Amino acid sequence: MNKVIRTLFKAHILKNVFGINEQSFGNSRASSQLSSEKANSYNYVIVGAGSAGCVLANRLTEDPLSTVLLLEAGPKDTLLGSKRLMWKIHMPAALTYNLCDEKYNWYYHTTSQKHMDNRIMYWPRGRVWGGSSSLNAMVYIRGHAEDYNRWSREGAIGWDYEHCLPYFKKAQTHELGPDQYRGGNGPLYVSRGKTNHPLHHAFLEATQQAGYPFTDDMNGYEQEGFGWMDMTVHQGQRWSTASAYLRPAISRPNLTVAEKTLVTKILFQGTKSIGVEYVKYGQRKKAFASKEVILSGGAINSPQLLMLSGIGNADDLKKLGIPVVCHLPGVGQNLQDHLEVYVQQKCTKPITLYNAQKPVNMVRIGLEWLWRFTGEGATAHLESGGFIRSEPGVPHPDIQFHFLPSQVIDHGRVGSTMEAYQVHVGPLRSTSVGWLKLKSTDPNDHPIIEPNYMSAERDIWEFRQCVKLTREIFAQKAFEKFRGPEIQPGNHVQSDKEIDTFVRQKADSAYHPSCTCKMGQPSDSTAVVDPQTKVIGIENLRVVDASIMPSVVSGNLNAPTIMIAEKAADIIKGLPSLQEKNVPVYKPKTLETQR
Repeated sequence: MNKVIRTLFKAHILKNVFGINEQSFGNSRASSQLSSEKANSYNYVIVGAGSAGCVLANRLTEDPLSTVLLLEAGPKDTLLGSKRLMWKIHMPAALTYNLCDEKYNWYYHTTSQKHMDNRIMYWPRGRVWGGSSSLNAMVYIRGHAEDYNRWSREGAIGWDYEHCLPYFKKAQTHELGPDQYRGGNGPLYVSRGKTNHPLHHAFLEATQQAGYPFTDDMNGYEQEGFGWMDMTVHQGQRWSTASAYLRPAISRPNLTVAEKTLVTKILFQGTKSIGVEYVKYGQRKKAFASKEVILSGGAINSPQLLMLSGIGNADDLKKLGIPVVCHLPGVGQNLQDHLEVYVQQKCTKPITLYNAQKPVNMVRIGLEWLWRFTGEGATAHLESGGFIRSEPGVPHPDIQFHFLPSQVIDHGRVGSTMEAYQVHVGPLRSTSVGWLKLKSTDPNDHPIIEPNYMSAERDIWEFRQCVKLTREIFAQKAFEKFRGPEIQPGNHVQSDKEIDTFVRQKADSAYHPSCTCKMGQPSDSTAVVDPQTKVIGIENLRVVDASIMPSVVSGNLNAPTIMIAEKAADIIKGLPSLQEKNVPVYKPKTLETQR
């Protein structure tokens, strides 16, 4: 009975407040179909309750007259309303569980990579409320100011640093308080690494002994250097976009959220988007959008859904028998990601996380977290890291480090075997670019993912530098009392050729796929959306997620994706962009030296 009343109320509101009547979808249809359409009609339909979709759902429903339907393919991130019962998501130290579990994860794989010994690479992506912000390592990194100025030069006018910084700040409440770079009033709580672990301190001391600066905020004035990292952890819990944005909005009467709902197609009248078709519990249904359909499925799902719906390269679509709605050859192209390797060193003292991973200690750590959200379970342990330039002449950092006082094997799918510490290190602006295409017309089939890793000579050279520069840091005096033999690559790997072989065998994705629905000018034949995030050549359809980045940023992608959604929400609402001019950004005194 409640459902019937809600449906009638919604239909009444839609007709009398929003002016949606039978003419909206054509008078020729049967009136019963029309009333069902009205009951399933909203101002906005958002596809994907991930890092961007949760932000949009919150911001667009701040206006009580805007109705929003948010559709998510995966489940909720709570069980019986409890975060504790979903500890695998919300306990920061438990992050590898879901990286290796199909329940909350699309579990993608690439094609065989010909420049990497024909390895098939594993790509976890979030399929749950919060998307990949419910699976990631909770590292909050924005990238460099010059990344956004480059976006503007690449055609994303209005997305330079002075127009993006205010949205990073709008999203954020930093535990150290607001300043010229940090926010103090946003829904996304960000904390600073504060461990007293001796290996983190040794790492930061070693980087300074190697001649690199300490930076007290790598998201602020100076990215270059090493320091304590920011994390999306709040009061000992993962602070995903589901926690930050979706839960606070969930009780609003103008927001409807559906989980375990796979969107299979965008619906069109000509080249105007009018809604989506989706499958829930085996039943095919439709939902209609009087204003816009917004895709926030991420760098794989958004281009996949566009192509399934007839937007993409016309030749490819015709081969699969998909009717072409709009020929946009850039859909699925320009695929970019970050690769990284683990340089691992045996530790001579029993102080790493090796003991914490023994069953009896895991139970103790888990119980403390369940009881108080404190202890070793309350951090992902990636608390220190940094950014450096690979060689003289590079204007801003192009190599990133994450330090971990533990050993990770195969994405955490294999347990640690000894007392060890490691650095995750990789180039930030690789020149290898890939693509993704449909495998079939079945929405359940994963697309063909071709990142084309290590296809450029420059990328091979950069990885050599990553290994050599990491070894130099690990060789510093600060590590003397902890340093055992090198585990990986191993002391037998010394020549460039041997390092190249190691990289081909061991490098893996840092889980940063992006740029597959690139933002640019309508005159750019490779662009998919314009700087207003509208799909070029289509009415009432936007893409808002990491896929619209023109090029990958120099850092992790979660913070920039949240910023993109915050900025896009203002664009959709018709508000002028926030702007902060002349905010100072560090530049090296000379580019003649590497550090």
